[in-house]
Amino acid sequence: MKTIITALAVLICVSITTQTSFSQTAEEMKKWTEYMTPGECHKKMADCKGTWKAKGQFWMDPKAEPTAFEGSATAEMILGGRYLMMKHSGMMFGMPFEGISIEGYDNATKMFNSAWVDNMGTGIMYMTGKLDDATKTISYTGQMCDPMTGKMCDVRQTAKMNDDGTMSMEMYGPDKVTGKEFKTMQITMTR
Repeated sequence: MKTIITALAVLICVSITTQTSFSQTAEEMKKWTEYMTPGECHKKMADCKGTWKAKGQFWMDPKAEPTAFEGSATAEMILGGRYLMMKHSGMMFGMPFEGISIEGYDNATKMFNSAWVDNMGTGIMYMTGKLDDATKTISYTGQMCDPMTGKMCDVRQTAKMNDDGTMSMEMYGPDKVTGKEFKTMQITMTR
């Protein structure tokens, strides 16, 4: 009998909590609908759909010569046109490279968001940024873990859709010795 009473009490609490949590005013429903509906920025992200060839270079040290690399990427809009997912592949350091980025535009914060994972590590890099309409450039800032120190470090990225239909990306991070920012990577992507 005690078990039945306890179960009924739990069901009543869950029922009350669920109804309270999900009952919304018309204004709240309107705001939620605006939040979840893809808009102009999502349409701009959709321009990146397709298959891309990537050429670039990266620097492990600001004084070192860059290392060149080539690869490819496929991009698609996911979850009803809300996010752009790009799957990257190529060779880096003589090993097969794979990476996945997911980018989105948050209608509430008015910010672009980016998450990056790859097979050269086990962390996730998060960045947020704003679009400069005049230059068609998203300037991201964020953090990632430096595997040499185990500490978080600041990173910056610019991503641009060029007038000739190419995309370009530049990545910046801290110099291990001075802590000053330097360009760690640049990539040009063509269809």
